[in-house]
Formats: sequence, structure tokens, C-alpha cells
Amino acid sequence: MKHWVGFVCLLLLLLRKSSVLLQLSVAAAAAALGWLLLQRRRRECYLVDFTCYKPPAERQANAELSIYFSISTEPTIPENLKFQWRVFLRSGVGEETSLARFFFNDGMVATMEEARVEMEECFIATADELFARTGVTPQDIDIVIVTVSTFTAAPSHAAVIANHYKMKESVKTFNLSGMGCSAGVLAVNMAKDLLLVNPDSYALILSTENMTVNSIYPGNDRSFMLTNSLFRVGGAALLISNKPQDAGRAELRLLHSLRTNLAADDEAYDSVFMTEDDDGVYGLRLRPSLYSVAAKAVANNLATLGPKVLPLREQLYYAYNWLCIKLFKINVEPYIPNFKLAFQHFCIHPGGRAVISGIGKSMKLSDDDLEASRMALFRFGNTSSSGVWYEMAYLHAKGRLKVGERVLQIALGSGFKCNTAVWEVVREKHRLERSCWDECLHRYPCDTKKNYTDDFCDQWLSRVTPMQPTSNVLDTDTT
Repeated sequence: MKHWVGFVCLLLLLLRKSSVLLQLSVAAAAAALGWLLLQRRRRECYLVDFTCYKPPAERQANAELSIYFSISTEPTIPENLKFQWRVFLRSGVGEETSLARFFFNDGMVATMEEARVEMEECFIATADELFARTGVTPQDIDIVIVTVSTFTAAPSHAAVIANHYKMKESVKTFNLSGMGCSAGVLAVNMAKDLLLVNPDSYALILSTENMTVNSIYPGNDRSFMLTNSLFRVGGAALLISNKPQDAGRAELRLLHSLRTNLAADDEAYDSVFMTEDDDGVYGLRLRPSLYSVAAKAVANNLATLGPKVLPLREQLYYAYNWLCIKLFKINVEPYIPNFKLAFQHFCIHPGGRAVISGIGKSMKLSDDDLEASRMALFRFGNTSSSGVWYEMAYLHAKGRLKVGERVLQIALGSGFKCNTAVWEVVREKHRLERSCWDECLHRYPCDTKKNYTDDFCDQWLSRVTPMQPTSNVLDTDTT
């Protein structure tokens, strides 16, 4: 703004011999244009920085420990035990993912206090690191948005954050629950809307999931068992700003955020449901229709997003193909736009290997395009609403985010919802900054596609006593 005022003064100096009316007109026009530019800049949202939670190494749980924990509270029939092992070994989840603290305590008692500890450990660690890296203090925060889908408490999680950091009385706090794995991207959309009516503000977003009160499903209904192999402890903290002065230090600028909600469709609504099974055991049920529902949600979202980001040529190809199929009833293959013309990087919700591969296939993405998603799933598991940020951290740690490039985040969640966010890289961050990928980045990318046959699973189960795990390392070379 100071530069703009200097430019106006210089212009008036050059017009000093002109009439007073002309000088006033030029000054008024320049002031109006400067005000419009400033207002436009204030409407832009910048990701100043973000951090991802790295749980302590002693809480890592491989396949053997994970299955051991899942059957420690109630007996599981052998056939279902084998099913859980096969799901884990083929899920794309690796050997370094982490479980909540209570799993490693004597008796494995899931209390409200343990649930609070899990949440606060994650939030305080990520928020402290974020404040230290950005120089922003908790008293500078104007908006707090917390996403914890399956655990609610009173006071709310957002209130816990405001109390811990002694934030100012005018801080606006919001608590998103029951929104599923898509809540992390949804919170970005919410922050953008709130910042539109709150200029010169900071929004703090904290995303995690709670495994303590929901733990691992110990029953025998296979539609509930899939979650045992996927969900792990993790979280992220984001600092979003619409302050003009942050434009020069932010790494990413938000270009678009889009939400697609299929809750009106009964099949989509019922595809992910938290309830009890026929025996009264509580858990998260995943219907077989989940994959088709997810595909529909992604397709609908990208159909709306496409005109905003795709080159005109791709839009014309798509429109022509649509007319041929819908209007003229010509039997041709549906045209899939080339989204790699609009985006250089993709962060797809790490909901499982099948989810990542399915979305990648529908968008004609290569293995290189899916690398960040697969590596985040393998290293950290499905961390729910924070998952896409582990992928963004991977891209940053690898030094792949270059100025001018665009990143597409795709998040899926119960309801059923598909939320997307489009980010533009406006500044390259220093690769030596601390990251959740420290100490392990050199091992990635790695092969996560090993196909474990039924014979492998049977032989592995035959040499392991489920209630007495032999170690915390799965010998995946054994055949």
C-alpha cells in the first residue's frame, strides 16, 4: 500500500502543471483502483504454514500388534481373524503407523481422560510447532476451527485450545464433529468463508481423529472390521491468513474450494455409518456400496470444479463427448479430462490402497501422481481429516513444490461428501525445515504393492499365537 501511495504522489508531481480538476480526477481514480486492489488482496487466503503430528516411536504398531489389540477385549472367530490379517496385509498400510497411548497401557481401558490425552497431545504438539515456525502468537488468532469426527466433549475441543493458550475473548471457535475424513478440507473452505467477513485475520485449523473412545472394533461383523486395518493416530495444524502482509511469506495460496454432499441419496448416506452390529458391539460400518458412492461423489465434484481450472480445449472436448452420449445417444466412451493440464500435484484421501488406485484410475493419473498419497498411507495410515496434509508434507519434504504449480486435494467422508481444495505454490519453503517425514524420508518412495496370497496369510497365521505377539516387526519376506 505504501508503494501505491508513492506512485500516486509521483503521478501528481508529473501532472503538477495540469489543471486542479485533472489532478483531483487522477488522484480519485488512483485511490479507487488502489482500494479495489487492496480489497481483492484481503479476500485471498494464504496458507502461512502447517505442521503434521509425528507420534512417539514407541507407539508404532505393525500388523501383528494391530490384530492382537483388536481381539484382546473379545474373542474373534478364526475365520474373521484371517480376514482381518488379509485386509491389513493388502491395505497399503505399513509397519510404522501408530496407535493411541491407551492400547499400550495395562488393561487397555479406554477412558474419557485417555481420549482427552490423545487429542491434546496431538493438538498441542502441532500448534506449538506452528506458532514457533510462524512467529504468530496464540493471542493473534481470530478464528479456531477444530475437526474431531467421532469424539465430542464438553467443553468443546475448540474451547480446550482457547483455554490452553489463553486466547483473547473475541476469538471465534468452531467445533466440527461427525464430518468424517473430509473435514480437514471442509475446514479450509469454512475458514475461507469466515475470513471473507473478517479481514486482516488469522484462522487456526486443527484436525485429528480419536482412536481411544472408538478404539478398534472387536466384534465379528466383517463390514465393521475394515476400519481396524486403516485408521491410525495423526493430526495437523494449519495457519490460514487473509492479511496482505502474509502474501510474501506464505507458501500456498487458496484458489478454489468446493464441497459436494450426497446426503440426500439414501445409499450414499448409509455407506459409512457409526452404529452397533447385531451383537450390540459398537463400531464404524462400511457398506460394499462405499466405492461406487465415492466414485460418484468425486465425479460430481470434479465436474463442477473442471470448468474453473481446466483449459478451454479440455472443456470443449468434454462438452462434445457429453452431447454425443446424452443428446445424440452415440455409443462412445465417456471422455475423461486431462486434469494434469490443470494440476502438477495430487493429494488424494489415503482411505486405503483401493480408494487411491480407484480415484487415480478414474482421473488417468500415473504412479508418480499417486506417490504422495500411497506413501502417506503406508507410513502413517488413514489419519482421517489430516491425511491430505501428510501428503502435502511429503511433497514439500521431497522439494517438489515449485512456484506457480498447483496442488489438488481430494478428501472423502461420511455423509457422503467429497471436498476439494486447489492451492497455488507462491513461495518455495526451505527443505531443511522440520517435518513429520524426518528420519524416514530417505526410505521413500518404496514398494507398497506386494500382493499377499492366501497361502502367505495362512502360513503366517499358522506360526503366530494371536494373543502373544512375537515382536513389533512383521517379517514380510517370509513366504
